[in-house]
Amino acid sequence: MTRPSPLLILSLGVLAASMLTGCTRSMDDLQQFVAEVKKRPAKPIEPMPEVVPYTPFTYTAYDLRSPFSAPEYEEPAQASELRPDTTRRREPLENYPLDGLGMMGVIEKNKRTLALIRSSEGTIHQIAVGNYVGQNFGRITAIQEDRIDLIEIVPDGMGGWIERPAAIATREEGTQGKKP
Repeated sequence: MTRPSPLLILSLGVLAASMLTGCTRSMDDLQQFVAEVKKRPAKPIEPMPEVVPYTPFTYTAYDLRSPFSAPEYEEPAQASELRPDTTRRREPLENYPLDGLGMMGVIEKNKRTLALIRSSEGTIHQIAVGNYVGQNFGRITAIQEDRIDLIEIVPDGMGGWIERPAAIATREEGTQGKKP
């Protein structure tokens, strides 16, 4: 093993000493700034907010029906003839919720307007007025440049069914048929 040369040791010592002299800088400017900040007048403290006295509430509706219980008499629901056709063959886009479908565009084929829809799996389907989409028996009623209008048949909560309008709009590029 060789010993380091005295010249190398001397040059390392000079380098270390010069680096340490940079650390002994004067802090007069910092002390002067702290003294100026301490001389500034203190800002006044905001007064405490006024305490509003509590006024108790007296409940006087003991004789009324509880809002959490069903009414004693419900008007019977009118029997509606509206029902989804469960005997027809389901179409492929009825397996997806509407928010999982995205409109890609519109094309015309054999003088018939078709819409291009991307499913959440990325498959593109062609659909026309009269086709079914979505999980609520949605039947397409109109195809426009920026959206597809449809009518869904949903339960009304009282044993019947009601029609509800819905739409599938054109989405930004890259988000068609993808869930957020």
